[in-house]
Amino acid sequence: MKQAGFPLGLLLLFWVSYITDFSLVLLIKGGALSGTDSYQSLVNKAFGFPGYLLLSTLQFMYPFIVDPGSWFISRHFIIVVSTVTCTLPLSLYRDIAKLGKISFISTILTTVILGIVMTRAISLGPNIPKTDNAWVFAKPNAIQAIGVMSFAFICHHNCFLVYGSLKEPTVAKWQRIIHTSILVSVFICVLFATCGYFTFTGFTQGDLFENYCRSDDLVTFGRFCYGITVILTYPIECFVTREVIANVFFGGTRSSVLHTILTVVIVTAATLVSLLIDCLGIVLELNGVLCAAPLIFIIPSACYLKLSEEPRTHSDKIMACVMFPVGAVVMVVGFIMAITNPQDCTHGQEMFYCFRDNISLTNISWTHLQLTTQLSLRNLSIFQ
Repeated sequence: MKQAGFPLGLLLLFWVSYITDFSLVLLIKGGALSGTDSYQSLVNKAFGFPGYLLLSTLQFMYPFIVDPGSWFISRHFIIVVSTVTCTLPLSLYRDIAKLGKISFISTILTTVILGIVMTRAISLGPNIPKTDNAWVFAKPNAIQAIGVMSFAFICHHNCFLVYGSLKEPTVAKWQRIIHTSILVSVFICVLFATCGYFTFTGFTQGDLFENYCRSDDLVTFGRFCYGITVILTYPIECFVTREVIANVFFGGTRSSVLHTILTVVIVTAATLVSLLIDCLGIVLELNGVLCAAPLIFIIPSACYLKLSEEPRTHSDKIMACVMFPVGAVVMVVGFIMAITNPQDCTHGQEMFYCFRDNISLTNISWTHLQLTTQLSLRNLSIFQ
């Protein structure tokens, strides 16, 4: 919302959710046309080994561009302990259906977090000054916003695994599941985006939790819930990455020992990345434009156009022809903008409205704001 402008941001959010819905169905249709049962085999059928290798690289990269979120209370210590005690054991599961049941808990916790954000929109929002141009229709960083939204909806890399876990899987049944899932997802995303942006407007950070004060116990509980959701959902991403490695290097088969070794290597590598990165905004953007955009926009449409024998005027083909160039633009331009104009990140520093002497925010001087925000001068320019 901050990057795109609030009205345009809402429109883009609905548009990305529709594209996600369409492309997920398109993938399964492509699988039916080609007689394949995985994303990798579908792309291999359509574009041969080069396409297979490109998709495998994107699927492998996706879980690595993620920041899961005295020493005993430091983020590094907590990440290591939670990885060893929770994430790694869950990642060792070989059945994605069991992981799906475990990750359902994270869906429940998401509603808890949403309730906290909505509560603070009511109690905290009126006390934070609104930035200039907070309600303009559109802003020049809209493509970056599409990248973040794409990250929010990406699930294409494991859709065949989920489809295969269904009882009596059919395209019609898959469509019903996808329509319902995307509808619920976009509803939750709209509530998060609206409540978060209404509360902080131009102060909104790439990680919404960065905006709240450390002394806020309710939000601290929300952060805990968010950490649990990451722990419970990451094993599914690890599952996909492990499948990619097994298919590319070991012909899709692996012993229990190899399964364990691959899992430990993947989780360890991802943990090292998360220990080095503490700014979620740039993570969301880069993952969105480099991995999510190709997996959502480009590859499903390219596969369908390659394999389908429907006439050019068929609605699915027209939509696929639109998705392909749009995805290419989002990927290229979004990457350039993410590098040249990265999202704000306070790196755990308190925002100005968290200080006791700023308890009343109706009259804030420019000089006092400079001394207390601990933000960069570039971020403060929104006041000028």
